[in-house]
Amino acid sequence: MTDLEQRALDYHSRPVPGKLEVVPSKPCRTQDELSLAYTPGVASPCLKIAAQPELAADYTNRGNLVAVVSNGSAVLGLGNIGALAGKPVMEGKGVLFKRFADIDVFDLEVASEDPEQIITLVKLLEPTFGGVNLEDIRAPECFYIEEQLQTQCGIPVFHDDQHGTAVIAGAGLLNALEVVGKKIDNVKVVLSGAGAAGIACAKYFVSLGVKKDHLVLCDSRGVIHRDRSEGMNPYKAAFVADTKARTLAEALKGADVFFGVSARDIVDAQMLLSMNDRPLVFALANPNPEITFEAAKAARPEVIICTGRSDKPNQVNNVLGFPFIFRGALDAGACCINEAMKHAASRALADLAREPVPREVCAAYGLKELHFGPDYIIPKPFDPRVLIREAGAVARAAVESGAAPGPFDLASYEEQLRERLDGSLARFRA
Repeated sequence: MTDLEQRALDYHSRPVPGKLEVVPSKPCRTQDELSLAYTPGVASPCLKIAAQPELAADYTNRGNLVAVVSNGSAVLGLGNIGALAGKPVMEGKGVLFKRFADIDVFDLEVASEDPEQIITLVKLLEPTFGGVNLEDIRAPECFYIEEQLQTQCGIPVFHDDQHGTAVIAGAGLLNALEVVGKKIDNVKVVLSGAGAAGIACAKYFVSLGVKKDHLVLCDSRGVIHRDRSEGMNPYKAAFVADTKARTLAEALKGADVFFGVSARDIVDAQMLLSMNDRPLVFALANPNPEITFEAAKAARPEVIICTGRSDKPNQVNNVLGFPFIFRGALDAGACCINEAMKHAASRALADLAREPVPREVCAAYGLKELHFGPDYIIPKPFDPRVLIREAGAVARAAVESGAAPGPFDLASYEEQLRERLDGSLARFRA
């Protein structure tokens, strides 16, 4: 057993098992406080909510409570390990929600691979939660589950494996194109990986401005092209390409952007050399990317490369997305997380990366300085400005797009976010 493995096991088992606990937010030390917390006092908020359901956000924790729902069928790089074995990951997701955006989480591990059962379960639990984060559910079932829940539920339902990756990568794409001086509607993009993240990123890049006929999607069998019938489903079929390329290597010839959410070491130096000048590489297979940072730089020194690794520049880390997207959606009272809100999140992150970086953020990463450029196109997760900028942008977009009621006072909301951040950090330092 490695040192990391042992430390991880110790971290999860001591001083108490697991990473989450439920802590009362109000005192219950006297008979009077007991009568307020439960009977007879609890009847008053119950009757208020019965008459006006929207008051649940004022009298319960629903407005700050998210369900992390998984059946463990596609856990990180571990595959289909099942609901129970996936629980440490879902608890970890709860820690990130709380640490970065002060959102409470109940993790719900569902012992079923039947999409209809998962849909029914989440729908029946809607009164409990202000939002639902679907997690580590395999494709293509994840697409159907999310689509149905978004239609049937009146609260935000967000599959992070799809949209979280897309939002962060979208920010990176916008900034990388700015650095190399290319227009989004002119670039050729090749994606490797046609699961949840790959399909979602393909859709999202098109929504940001990539032309659909400039995009080639590949899976483990090769290019998804018009004449192909094997290994297809409706979600892949939406991205069939009119091309003679049949392999990833052939597709990359003359490409401007490689985007991978697939498997390690599937891109080599020759493939990179066949791409256009100033190529952009998003090698996001984790922990081992499609091509390493070092190999990419050796082959093409001018390449801008993003990976999923925290020990390399330009990490695409979903923690830059889901906590802050949900924070803005919950606070605005949004019924969903729509495309406008996702675009707002990406653009807020892209804009933030172009600003001067505070010394304390550099110090947190052991760096003397950070400047917008090839090795810094995405903000760092521990930059406290992310909460204010991203959640604020999402909340405003929710109101402006009609997903949430208005009006919305952004200035006072940003002050609320600063106070929440200070309180959250204080609890984690304690």
